[in-house]
Amino acid sequence: MGLAENQLSSDLIEDWVRSNPEASICTLEGVGKFKDVANFQDYHGLLEFRHAVAKFMSRGRGGKVTFDPDRVVMSGGPTGANELIVFCLANPGDAFLLPSPYYPANDRDLQWRTGAQIIPVHCNSSNGFKITREALERSYAQAQESNINVKGVLLTNPSNPLGTILDRDTLKSIVSFVTDNNIHLVIDEIYAATVFAAPEFVSVSEILQEMDDTTCNPDLIHIVYSLSKDLGMPGFRVGIVYSFNDDVVSCARKMSSFGLVSTQTQHLLAAMLSDDVFVERFLAESRSLGRRHGVFTKGLEELGIGCLKSNAGLYFWMDLRKLLEEETFEAEMVLWKVIINEVKLNVSPGSSFHCVEPGWFRVCFANMDDETVHVALKRIRAFVRKKEVGPVKRKRFMDNLNLRLSFSSLRYDESVMLSPHIMVSPHSPLVRART
Repeated sequence: MGLAENQLSSDLIEDWVRSNPEASICTLEGVGKFKDVANFQDYHGLLEFRHAVAKFMSRGRGGKVTFDPDRVVMSGGPTGANELIVFCLANPGDAFLLPSPYYPANDRDLQWRTGAQIIPVHCNSSNGFKITREALERSYAQAQESNINVKGVLLTNPSNPLGTILDRDTLKSIVSFVTDNNIHLVIDEIYAATVFAAPEFVSVSEILQEMDDTTCNPDLIHIVYSLSKDLGMPGFRVGIVYSFNDDVVSCARKMSSFGLVSTQTQHLLAAMLSDDVFVERFLAESRSLGRRHGVFTKGLEELGIGCLKSNAGLYFWMDLRKLLEEETFEAEMVLWKVIINEVKLNVSPGSSFHCVEPGWFRVCFANMDDETVHVALKRIRAFVRKKEVGPVKRKRFMDNLNLRLSFSSLRYDESVMLSPHIMVSPHSPLVRART
């Protein structure tokens, strides 16, 4: 429950692979293409792959926009794509405004090698953690007062960890903000096709079509995409940078040689994403995300546990504030350790996402089978009932637990335990090893 992977539709992909063995050069049916695929290829990537990705991006956004294959730049997964665009836009010391709560590994992906820095724009539950132009303007002004050069705004839409989407008016206000200040806007849309309920997803590419040149400068707009979440293929390491700026496309293309997608992967995915019947069927299966989300959140609601209203992503934002012994991040870490060690659930504490309010947790729901969901709810149910004992017994329970658990105030070092795949310290482990 700590890893955002979509395994609910993997059976559709497996069925397609079995029915299309010629798509792989590692089969009798497809080995005839081995030499062509195995030979050196242009850094632009296979033309059929870029066409297929551009078409899939359009389909995943309801066919409301089209994407130019010549602007599709490959990278090694969304991690590589995010780092690539920061390398293109910023010098060491430059900063990006990033609304919190945000994906913990952004501290690593965007800062370690680029030398750029993140300025969190803190959002809170009073308005559902929504980002506003006013909040961006305050953070931008504070950065300028500190002589920090802000190069842009970074957003994830749909949000990780909130599972919410940006509405059309909010997107327009943010595009106007970056245009007015001549800074960049990078929007990570890797969860675009995971929207399972209204309102529908709005891509920033749609906004560009609706705004005029006085309020929107397309040269400042860039999209990060991937097949890791929408298609449930994180192991294939397919990341995409799509920029409306010719110079950025050119720069990114040259730098992409440090993290290309293997030609064998491109060959397979070009065939898969060009199959209109498969793509339509796969995208329709986003409804299964809605069903799973409903099972979890309704089960929690019956226990008196609330969640932020959401309609996208592979996770939800669970509110356990009422279970804290006190409204502090130290109390959140104590509660998290109880959930990990006693309840045996791997959920992620809000502090690791730079949330300013203690007591929120991210719960991933799409990387397990139905039986595991029922086991998880059963464990949560038992835990909540235990917390409902009288105050004296509850205090004794917590005191005994704290004797067994060593507590550290270093929240972000602790959050390395969130997942074996995530390291959230802003400092390189190589640097740490030398000190």
